[in-house]
Amino acid sequence: MQRLRAKLAPYFLILPGGLWLAIFFIIPTVTMLSFSLMTGNEADGYQLTWHFQNYTDALSTYWPQFLRSLEYGAAATILGIALSYPIAYWIAFKGGKRKSTYLFLVLLPFFVSFVLRTISWQFFLSDNGLLLSPLKSMGLVSQDFHILQTTVAVVLGLTYNYLPFIVLPLYVALERVDPRVVEASSDLYAGRIATFTKVIFPLSLPGVFAGVIMNFVPAASDYVNAEILGGPNNTMIGSIIQDQALHVRDYPTATALSTVLMGGLLVGIFLYARALGTEDVLEAAAR
Repeated sequence: MQRLRAKLAPYFLILPGGLWLAIFFIIPTVTMLSFSLMTGNEADGYQLTWHFQNYTDALSTYWPQFLRSLEYGAAATILGIALSYPIAYWIAFKGGKRKSTYLFLVLLPFFVSFVLRTISWQFFLSDNGLLLSPLKSMGLVSQDFHILQTTVAVVLGLTYNYLPFIVLPLYVALERVDPRVVEASSDLYAGRIATFTKVIFPLSLPGVFAGVIMNFVPAASDYVNAEILGGPNNTMIGSIIQDQALHVRDYPTATALSTVLMGGLLVGIFLYARALGTEDVLEAAAR
């Protein structure tokens, strides 16, 4: 009886998490996949007819928005890494006893609504906002220069809103770097640049790996920043999915678009993990 309990104990321990995933992930995903293969309308109802044409129609019609979403997500992630690494590095190695305070300041914007944070960027980047108004008054930029409703505005909004998703995993990875290893590199006559490139950065790769995934996936799926900060030429696929689901009520098309987006992101993550070397990253994290 004790052997049976010992064998069943791990399964009982994972049961709550398994039920949670089944209810809130597996079932919704299966439902989404089934809806993407249906035909019909809201008035007459939908039937599962295995209509794979929904996918080809979605890709042929909205492929520019798909590519634009991936481009914006990649640009925001690269810019986020460039901004987050110095912040995480400084907190981890120079923060001292106030590390918790600095991390709190990084997370502080998250206490404000996502939409409000994006609207604040709209005011900041507007033609008469805090950024452009002084520059135009001083004649540093032309009066017809604008940032809103451009790619730059959308990428800046995405970078700002998802920045903590990169800072936190980077900080955790850098915090785990053994100071004795850094000191040993100095004892071996390595300069600051060599110490960073040969010791610190490789050991922080688990944080880079996690930060890129945690940033790229929501950034590429976002639609709020494109709606508020962008224009007609900056529409992302998230906006199309929202419009098809909530306004047009074309659920098969909306779910087909969602499935293609999810599949594209998964393929991108797998390729990224393979290129970076997941096993090496996990070994570095274990050390």
